[in-house]
Amino acid sequence: MNLMFNPEGNDEVSARTIIKGQTTGLFNLNAVKYSWAKSLYQVMIGNFWVPEKVSGLKDDARMFHGDLSPEEQRAYKGILSFLIFLDSIQTVNLPHLSDYVTSPEVNLILAIQTYQESIHSQSYATILETVVDSKERDEIYYFWRTDAILLERNKYIGQIYENFLQKPSDENFFRAVVANFLLESIYFYNGFAFFDTLVDKMKMMATGRVIAYIRRDELTHITIFANMIREIRSEFPAIYSEEIIREMMGVAVAQEIQWSKHILGDRIVGMNGQTTQEYTQWLANNRLAMLGLDPLFPQVVTNPYKHLDRLQDANGDKSNFLEGTVVNYTQSSSMNGSWDF
Repeated sequence: MNLMFNPEGNDEVSARTIIKGQTTGLFNLNAVKYSWAKSLYQVMIGNFWVPEKVSGLKDDARMFHGDLSPEEQRAYKGILSFLIFLDSIQTVNLPHLSDYVTSPEVNLILAIQTYQESIHSQSYATILETVVDSKERDEIYYFWRTDAILLERNKYIGQIYENFLQKPSDENFFRAVVANFLLESIYFYNGFAFFDTLVDKMKMMATGRVIAYIRRDELTHITIFANMIREIRSEFPAIYSEEIIREMMGVAVAQEIQWSKHILGDRIVGMNGQTTQEYTQWLANNRLAMLGLDPLFPQVVTNPYKHLDRLQDANGDKSNFLEGTVVNYTQSSSMNGSWDF
């Protein structure tokens, strides 16, 4: 773990490493080694938003009770439960990882990510408060208590983080970094696809706008951890393990398919077990490509959900998975000149 203040530390860029560096603890942001972190800082600050600015959730409340099928209502609540867990655990876990990152510019964007995860948690609370009946809220928050598949999913990712917290070895740290990458890049996305599918049918439009903002944030979070993994591979090849990445990706894909088939099944128009499997495997191949790795499912080369590209084009929310770039719509003012040196 980093010292809070190390008078013997060296803040020179030439001595800086992503982890295991010996810095003073000073946030010297006038000298940057990882230019990708500077770029992401500008995007993430420019992406500022709060759920109170998203209008129309009362319309969603009327539609939830009047227009959604029982299957769509069940999926809506179950997917929210999983997303709430993911962002809750991220908010708590990210500072533990930051304790071992020795690049001030990377620590800065991890702090912004932590803030954004808390905004996501607030957003889900706002959705629940507005859309669903008060007696159902605890059921959604604690859906994992009665759903064995969701509980198993939550335990898997939670245990990886807990293992790192209790025993911060090099391997456990690397597994925690990979788990963050998988959480941000795989675990959210069938849920996002469900909300986008509702929007494509002109249902739950305000919820869809909130999810679009959250997804936009998550794209930057994916990019953070993809870059961190690449830097570890470059600077600490003994810690880096392609075998661990591929093993954990395989587990993540299997769990995501199992959970999505369970909560969505073949009951949602436009989504079924086959499209769920193909979409998850397609995502996995794209995420591995971000790390410069071969696909885990070479037979899957296309996204079965063509409407997702159309919706994301309309929102201005597009990502280039291979290069890790994100082009966004923003609510904040221009960032020109920020952190400019």
